Amino acid sequence: MADLRNRKFPESPKTGAPVSATGKILKGEPVQILIAQAEGGEHKFELDEVALESILLRHNVKDKKCVVVSVAGAFRKGKSFLLDFFLRYLNAKGAPDWLGDDNSPLEGFSWRGGADRDTTGILLWSEAFDVKLPNGEEVVVLLMDTQGAFDSNSTVKDCATVFALSTMLSSVQVYNLMSNIQEDDLQHLQLFTEYGRLAMADNNNSKPFQTLEFLVRDWQYPYQHDYGEEGGNILLDKRLEISDRQHQELQQIRRHIKSCFSRIGCFLMPHPGLKVAVNPYFDGRLKDIEQDFKEYLARFVPLFLAPENLVMKNINGGPITGKELVEYFKAYVKIYQGDELPEPKSMLQATAEANNLAAVASSRDLYSTEMEKICGGEQPFIAVEYLAREHARIKDQAIRLFNSTKKMGGDEFSSQFNEKLEKEIDNSYENFVKHNESKNIFHAARTPATLFAVVVITYMLAGLLGFIGLESLANLVNLVMGVMLILLLTWAYVRYSGNFREVGAFIDQLAEIIWEKGLQPVSTQIMEEGAKHAAKTSLKKVN
Repeated sequence: MADLRNRKFPESPKTGAPVSATGKILKGEPVQILIAQAEGGEHKFELDEVALESILLRHNVKDKKCVVVSVAGAFRKGKSFLLDFFLRYLNAKGAPDWLGDDNSPLEGFSWRGGADRDTTGILLWSEAFDVKLPNGEEVVVLLMDTQGAFDSNSTVKDCATVFALSTMLSSVQVYNLMSNIQEDDLQHLQLFTEYGRLAMADNNNSKPFQTLEFLVRDWQYPYQHDYGEEGGNILLDKRLEISDRQHQELQQIRRHIKSCFSRIGCFLMPHPGLKVAVNPYFDGRLKDIEQDFKEYLARFVPLFLAPENLVMKNINGGPITGKELVEYFKAYVKIYQGDELPEPKSMLQATAEANNLAAVASSRDLYSTEMEKICGGEQPFIAVEYLAREHARIKDQAIRLFNSTKKMGGDEFSSQFNEKLEKEIDNSYENFVKHNESKNIFHAARTPATLFAVVVITYMLAGLLGFIGLESLANLVNLVMGVMLILLLTWAYVRYSGNFREVGAFIDQLAEIIWEKGLQPVSTQIMEEGAKHAAKTSLKKVN
């Protein structure tokens, strides 16, 4: 794997496959193109562009239409094992004996028994297989293996990202399940496909993905639904059936899945046998696999790889070539590396978050209701100090309600919502203060009083300047008086009509500046001087 990832080989002029220094064509191998990384507790995925381009930009691949077959699902459920039979079919070019002899080990994508995961990230088979369609056109088939979901090292975001990327980039997505199609399988599929749909930003109401095939491994009820495609589709129709008796949530899941894929199918596979399941030395030889499994495997693989059944990768209604697929890989991975998409959550986390948000909403409503009784629209202006005391009392009451509500997620999880509640209450309090202040008749009258005072002062000043012969200064003061008079009339119109509120806000701000910088200091000085003079006069009378 490292050879293809870290350097580019010269290509065979006939096949385009990489060749060694001796000129021998290298055997295909799995190449990791999406690398899972964990740094400082953060899980990230990096696209190995060199490895990707070494496959898709070969001269026999880059200009041909692509068929991309991917297998995804939970970890340790035999995805890589299945893909190696896909490889056998393609290497044998669909010959009747493509399964091979009974004693050949299974080779290709890395797989092994046991309980620990084997595949990480996303892998492509290094060899793109040339296939001629019934109409004579040549296309290339690419096989994609994916990291198994729900292992102990992967977050929900990791699982959603890998599944979504493989679904977005494949023309056939095989959803590998065990024993049955369960409701949690559909819920996970809904989450993962929605995560992919958001990244694709598909706004033309078309179905964003192509073919989805439920592959149910180890099907235990052939007496109810036969193995194979026919029995699988009957089971699938039951699982995706929508009826009025279902809860709205269950109906929504099924509508979502049907709206995401152009075609949905299902295939039921028998158990491969105990030698496969429990033998630690099993290496894929057909002699150790049950006959039923081999029989239905021989039916399943051609459903997607036979020339007449190939589904070409389409994006925006058109087929995609190898070099175009490279650019889509880069674009989609870049989206998942950024912060454009919401963080996918586990069902518990999402439920706990909704539960805590509901508690926040109830407590916030309590605060708003009680404060409305004190300083709401129909209440008169109240003292600022009294409003502050009532705010503190009701805020404490709202927080006690939040803390007493039963919530999921634990105290540590709920603490962030407690902080959110306090912040929202404080923001609401600021609005109540402004609303209460607007009821203060002196505050409401400040703008017209200020403008009228300026008009009176400028009128008197203009008359005085004209009396002493300073006509030019008098005219300038008259101009200021005229402007103030126009502002006063404009303000009155805005307040009466409700139009041009921005203009009214500007006039209020201007009046505030005139008051604070000019009239208030002068009036304060006059009042202080008047108080001093009154005190002196009173003192003289006493003496």
